[in-house]
Amino acid sequence: MLIDAQEAIRRLRVKPDTLYAYVSRGLIRATPVPGSKEKRYYEVDIERLKRSRRKGRRTGIPPPSYDSFAPVLDTALCLIEDGHLYYRGVDAAELADNASLEDVAALLWGTGNVPYVASEAGLPTWLATAIGTFVPTMSPIERAKSVLLVLAASDISAFDTTLPVVSRVGQRLMMAIAASLTGKRPRGGPVHLQLAKDWRLGADGADLIRRCLVLSADHELNPSTYVARCVASTGATPYAVVLAALCSFSGPSHGGHLLRVEDMLSDLISSGSIKSSINDRWRRGERLLGFGHALYPDGDPRARELLDALRHQFPKRMTAAIFEIAEAELEKSGRAPIVDYAIAAIAIVLGLPRGSAQGLFLIGRSVGWIAHAVEQYAAQTIIRPRARYVGPLPSIGGAK
Repeated sequence: MLIDAQEAIRRLRVKPDTLYAYVSRGLIRATPVPGSKEKRYYEVDIERLKRSRRKGRRTGIPPPSYDSFAPVLDTALCLIEDGHLYYRGVDAAELADNASLEDVAALLWGTGNVPYVASEAGLPTWLATAIGTFVPTMSPIERAKSVLLVLAASDISAFDTTLPVVSRVGQRLMMAIAASLTGKRPRGGPVHLQLAKDWRLGADGADLIRRCLVLSADHELNPSTYVARCVASTGATPYAVVLAALCSFSGPSHGGHLLRVEDMLSDLISSGSIKSSINDRWRRGERLLGFGHALYPDGDPRARELLDALRHQFPKRMTAAIFEIAEAELEKSGRAPIVDYAIAAIAIVLGLPRGSAQGLFLIGRSVGWIAHAVEQYAAQTIIRPRARYVGPLPSIGGAK
């Protein structure tokens, strides 16, 4: 949101010259008003500066671990506003109606066309064979790391970070992660159709897989994407970018959350009495997982899109259980399902192997990580936040 100079000065309680000084130092972004000499100022920058000024004095108390206004990086990829998610200005929920993950990659990477069709030729034959030897208990993240470490060592082209090469590497990377999930040799065609064939799904199942991938592609600066951008800012290869993002993604509060939601849903559905099981969890002080998103107080649009498609395409008993759980939680806590819940629900209804929800999200999000790498490569700047020191002050002049 943009505000005028008078409002910016009022909020900051400064003189006009001070406002202009903040702009010249890059602390506040300004944009001209067409047909006028006036400028508008970014509200988020004003609020962030206000917060930093309030915390400027050393109190000895560490600042909160999360500040919703910092760090802030410019991006043209993803916008979260008024309860909607947009990819380069296009509503992601609308894209999910027809677009493939390859379409979204073309949009986010800025290639202008769908990336080249994936085929087995994009991977070394020995690696494609090795994918089928993974231990079944390995998580999707562990499988993806194993594949990408080998590819990173063998793909010398990845050191070229220009867009055409990064696009080819990104497609190869996405295909390798998908193959590691199913343990099948990759073939040509859109990734959602490859996954559907490997999992023996019909057209409706393939459509749900496609929607999951599209709606997982990007979500602004979540922890793994911020890590990806930091690594890309050093000029590291796309493989290094995605491997670093995977490490962040693996935590139980991020990508690992999908595994926990999937297990919770399986337990509730098999309990015999969903209502009693939910009540038991509440009595133990356990909140259901997969509900409530700070950026979407009125409900996650990604979850809403996926659950609507699930209800329409699979109106059967297990699907009814999925909605019974969601409605019970909404009634008790007012929290609506988030995308993790929706993807886990789809994986269970489709009968996919355990961990597939995390794998689907991971394949989709790899497109976003590459997109942020592309944007950061073009910026040619290193991301180097400063720390606000809150510890004891050093002695001066030998004073004790």
